Amino acid sequence: MRIVVLGGGPGGYVAAIRAAQLGAEVTLVEKKALGGTCLNVGCIPTKVLLHTTELYTHLKREGKALGIEAADVSVNWGQLQKRKDKIIRMNTGGIEALLTKNKVARLSGSGKFISARELEVTAADGSVRTVGFDRAIIATGSEPSSVPIPGAGLEGVITSDGALSLPAVPPSLCIIGGGVIGCEFASVYSSLGCKVTVIEMLPELIAAMDGDIVQCLRKEFASSGIEVHTETRVERIEQTAAGLRVVTSSGNGSHVIEADKVLLSIGRRPVTAGLGLEDIGVLLTRGAIQVNRNMETSIPGIYAIGDCNGGIMLAHVASAEGVIAAEAIMGEPSPVDFRTVPSCVYTRPELASVGMTEAEARQQGFRVKTGIFPLQANAKSMIMGESSGLVKYVVDAGNDEILGLHIAGPRATDIIVEGALAIRLEATLEEVVTTIHAHPTVAESLHEAAHAVHGRAIHLHV
Repeated sequence: MRIVVLGGGPGGYVAAIRAAQLGAEVTLVEKKALGGTCLNVGCIPTKVLLHTTELYTHLKREGKALGIEAADVSVNWGQLQKRKDKIIRMNTGGIEALLTKNKVARLSGSGKFISARELEVTAADGSVRTVGFDRAIIATGSEPSSVPIPGAGLEGVITSDGALSLPAVPPSLCIIGGGVIGCEFASVYSSLGCKVTVIEMLPELIAAMDGDIVQCLRKEFASSGIEVHTETRVERIEQTAAGLRVVTSSGNGSHVIEADKVLLSIGRRPVTAGLGLEDIGVLLTRGAIQVNRNMETSIPGIYAIGDCNGGIMLAHVASAEGVIAAEAIMGEPSPVDFRTVPSCVYTRPELASVGMTEAEARQQGFRVKTGIFPLQANAKSMIMGESSGLVKYVVDAGNDEILGLHIAGPRATDIIVEGALAIRLEATLEEVVTTIHAHPTVAESLHEAAHAVHGRAIHLHV
């Protein structure tokens, strides 16, 4: 079986390796660096910056209380950029080694379908070659959405790509968009002394997450001096002698925000243009490739995974879909439960969520019970000096089945997997409360929150 994979991001390279493991002859086509957006200008580099700024902020705020004299601690922005680039190189090198180990052939260039069984690959030097295949997996990812805001093309208006590699920390930054990316960059730059303002059209930041954990983030933003304007529309961006001016409007009238840089962070769109998809009959909806449960498109034998199919735009989802497509092609399909996809935000505090929010569960007609345990009552969080968070369960009141788990606090993005597994196994509260959790850990707060649903939390003052 000859398989060509178009795109070497977290969906594409995983699909290529899994298909090769199952005995396919695989060719991976990538025009840029291996690892895609996630590894090069997304998940990995942002977390490098967030990790350093979290340590820095913690030492500045809590160092004395922790017994650490850190009055002169500072961040070397240039060195941090070098470390970020080193981590990227290490990860791309690791992917390259994995592809070589699994005998995946690589072609560097841009791919375009010229038939349902042929891909034309154009290299950087203009040379062209045609690759025949039995099956194809499209994994071209996504790119920052363009916005019809007057002035969006002015110098100093940047996307997330630019925000990762600014030559210096700007004195002030206005972030348009209060989703995951916008909030993570707000955490990074505010920690480094930059005056940050966030503008969001919706009523709340990170609207897809449960309101209780988002409020923990709002409180931290307020204490850090981050100014947040929700239910606010950006009318235009203007150049001034001092920098940039963002003109906004809301129910309270118009408002002007002065900033040295403006970050556009209003979402991403699938990369599907120029691939020749329409020419061979692949169906798209608003630029996203239509797929079935096996990730197969409207053309038999051609599959699409990750952001380009317009589904859940997360790296771990792309990887899971890559495995689904590869195994379906090779006759070994495996089910994946997309109810259990964790969403993670690496701010301070970290936010993590899986399953339904309380509002979603009520909208779907469930009789809902919730259990909340504040991390100020968790010993490990106290020890770490990071106790301004909580754990929240959303439960079906009829049978105690866990519908959702939502966490704000340290290690939230690591321990959310317990909730994902619980939902995958259709677990009830009994399975959680009868499972002994280690002490002292942040994870034992999941045990306490499960008890809290029925008012039985041991370490909670009611």
